[in-house]
Amino acid sequence: MPHPIINTDECSACGICIDSCPQDVLDIVHDAAAVVNEDACIACGDCMEECPMGAIEEIEED
Repeated sequence: MPHPIINTDECSACGICIDSCPQDVLDIVHDAAAVVNEDACIACGDCMEECPMGAIEEIEED
């Protein structure tokens, strides 16, 4: 299942992605968004779509 990857160099830690996630997958860790509950991710893409910095992409892992 796809899950979000955060480019911490681009992330401004604004929290918009955290607020947009219906599953509480993300949180701010060390001044950037981070995946803290990957197993809960439903790959809806809301975090990626709402990120104003374009710092989130979804990747598929085997």
